[in-house]
Amino acid sequence: MASASASYIATPAATRLALPVANAACSLGAALTLTFSFNIVIGIPLPAAMAEVING
Repeated sequence: MASASASYIATPAATRLALPVANAACSLGAALTLTFSFNIVIGIPLPAAMAEVING
């Protein structure tokens, strides 16, 4: 999940460099929407289930 957190920070800067006319607020919103949704659906339940299987 650390990589997901880093994408929240890195996305506006990377978008600003790649597309100077892009709206930074939109890129941050898209990053938060996509990454947060992924974390809720897969990024939290999957490691939790794996830990449960490993720890019994």
